[in-house]
Amino acid sequence: MKFQIIPVTPFQQNCSLLWCEETMRGAVVDPGGDLDRILSVAKKLGVQIEKILLTHGHIDHAGGTAELAARLGIPIEGPQQEEKFWIDQLPQQGQMFGLGQAAAFVPDRWLNEGDTVSFGEVTLSVLHCPGHTPGHVVFFHAPSKLAIVGDVLFQGSIGRTDFPRGSHTALINAIRGKLWPLGDDVSFIPGHGSMSTFGEERQYNPFVGDGA
Repeated sequence: MKFQIIPVTPFQQNCSLLWCEETMRGAVVDPGGDLDRILSVAKKLGVQIEKILLTHGHIDHAGGTAELAARLGIPIEGPQQEEKFWIDQLPQQGQMFGLGQAAAFVPDRWLNEGDTVSFGEVTLSVLHCPGHTPGHVVFFHAPSKLAIVGDVLFQGSIGRTDFPRGSHTALINAIRGKLWPLGDDVSFIPGHGSMSTFGEERQYNPFVGDGA
């Protein structure tokens, strides 16, 4: 599997284009906005986008989802169903943060712990990792040891838990109980900022490292 990170919105959210090298079919993870930029990158790389994958329902991650799905005629998969209340509030989130029109939607498929999603010949595992938001999911590609973690974990930090239905305890438990067992050599794409590895974060992250 190949990937390209495409920062979008004034929040510089890490939208990810993932694709299968054999078929050049791919998925967009968290199209928060700047859809023309996302589509331009896909066209340049020769990737045919066949679905949208969502980690959670915050505006910077999900704001462009309904429009992109309509423009390309593709399905939306994720997040977990507890995220419905955030997705329903996307129009209000758009106004609140000055990000313009953002339509609510119903995913074609809600995801749960243990599910898989696929595009081309690539299959990703789904982990339900609540805490930042209640229905947040993480996507993991075991063969390439790559995780797309949304706003669960960052280089040197962790996701905020002061939003409605956030939980610091749930977030820490998800990181330590679900992400760390995947292996220290797993690289991850966070929702914002630079990539890192689980091993680096276990060693140096002041919030969730082994010494925290």
